[in-house]
Amino acid sequence: MPISRPAVSRHLRLLKDAGLVTDRAEGTRRLYRLHDEGVAAVQDYLRAVWGEAGSRFTLVAENLRDPARRREK
Repeated sequence: MPISRPAVSRHLRLLKDAGLVTDRAEGTRRLYRLHDEGVAAVQDYLRAVWGEAGSRFTLVAENLRDPARRREK
């Protein structure tokens, strides 16, 4: 990866502090997993802030794609 191990550790610690991931020790390693409730809380927040704008943006973006790429889907 083009990111240093200390940088990865800092990012994972921030995600853990925010409640988005959980971790557990396995030997000398720490294994991280998305925390379902944390991710759901972020989704709820984004829906409350953006409402249907996110869905409309996705629809517009998909319709602006190159027609050849849409057929590949």
